[in-house]
Amino acid sequence: MPHPEAALKKAPTGIRGLDEITGGGLPAGRPTLVCGGPGSGKTLVALSFLVNGARQFDEPGVLLTFEENANDLASDVASLGFDLPELLASGKLIIDYVRIERSEIEETGEYDLEGLFVRLEQAVRAIGARRVVLDTIESLFSGLSNENALRAELRRLLRWLKDRGLTAVITGERGKETLTRQGLEEYVSDAVILLDHRVHEELSTRRLRIVKYRGSHHGTNEYPFLIDRDGLGVLPVTALGLDHAAPTERVSSGVAPLDAMFGGRGFYRGSTVLLSGTAGTGKTSLAASFANAACARGERCLYFLLEESPRQMIRNMRSIGLDLGQWVEAELLQMHADRPSRFGLEAHLAAMYRAIEVTRPQVVVVDSITDLLSAGELNSVRAMLVRLIDHLKTQAVTAMFTSLTPADGEVGDTHAGVSSLIDAWVLMTLERSGGTRQRRIGVLKSRGMPHSNRVYEFTLTDHGFKVPGSGAAGEAPAES
Repeated sequence: MPHPEAALKKAPTGIRGLDEITGGGLPAGRPTLVCGGPGSGKTLVALSFLVNGARQFDEPGVLLTFEENANDLASDVASLGFDLPELLASGKLIIDYVRIERSEIEETGEYDLEGLFVRLEQAVRAIGARRVVLDTIESLFSGLSNENALRAELRRLLRWLKDRGLTAVITGERGKETLTRQGLEEYVSDAVILLDHRVHEELSTRRLRIVKYRGSHHGTNEYPFLIDRDGLGVLPVTALGLDHAAPTERVSSGVAPLDAMFGGRGFYRGSTVLLSGTAGTGKTSLAASFANAACARGERCLYFLLEESPRQMIRNMRSIGLDLGQWVEAELLQMHADRPSRFGLEAHLAAMYRAIEVTRPQVVVVDSITDLLSAGELNSVRAMLVRLIDHLKTQAVTAMFTSLTPADGEVGDTHAGVSSLIDAWVLMTLERSGGTRQRRIGVLKSRGMPHSNRVYEFTLTDHGFKVPGSGAAGEAPAES
């Protein structure tokens, strides 16, 4: 006897992350309710379902809209790469705008949706549609007092869609005490997706939750999603695992003295390295050296800047002999700069996932994770970094994070609380004595990699890192 979930046919949405969360897409031949408040993304989810169905899965679709006409919709989504006029011209999509003015409605006698059925059936037959969207269903209730009669008609409409094997998405406005204003979830119950757009401490976050999915396993947590020029993408951030590979290959840090501290071979590929220290200790310089070395090996590097612009970074690194600009021009180095306070943590994490997906880097640098505290509390930042680190490890990406240690704090203070999650921890310190500054570097932690227990003094010159007594700049220090 087949497993119930295996017997449930699904219609993929083509929306990044959503098909993963739903185990393959929406229930094929059944209705799905997508509900949420104004601006939560309901119409975009529905349109993405239709457009991706026509483009990727050869399933034409019909959009029955009660709020915007075809021209307005096309204009709204053109910036997301949706060419609705092209789909309309090719016969893969029909948009039927049903204009409902509350002031023009006169409720007399029995009320039914027979006229709506006729219009919908004509559109479905015209292009052989397999997908249907009703956006938004609340408009049908406008000006009508007999809601029971209308609900009975809507049930008939849903049965009509099911009988024809049409996969339908119905959008609805969020209610105060119910998922929708009219309690649609009571009978649109095959699948219910709730969208939320919340603002906390002036930071905006969009989240998605699968409230119900009859006959199928699905993710039950809240998932952040992002709307940008590439459309809509959902981040399955709770799909964590500990089954990632453990490569034995080593990669250079870009600084010979530091490589020497790890047996002269650098870090394991796919490992996560934390550089922590007070301001001015050289964390960013070391992270830039790591990125420079990766590009010199012909590897792609993705560098997330949370404190300065790419141009400022490139200019500053020239002072220690690093020409990062050449790697940007060669498209080996991609820099993404953004203020942490611009978005919520989930939006930053979704943006990072998106950049990793597009760039496919071998090396990632985040400078500095301490700045993320301006976008959320310590526990939230740590949860975000757990998910990012797990994702990078599943991709065998070698990652380096910088973190600020308070000047009057303990050695273990990293401000972001992630030292237990990383594979190698390098501490950089700066001491002032007699009018001079002395920088030191040492390894606090190294999982599976032999390392030196010594603390080395170093200086930053126009040729990079210099360890006194090691010879030319960048050479490995001699062990005593």
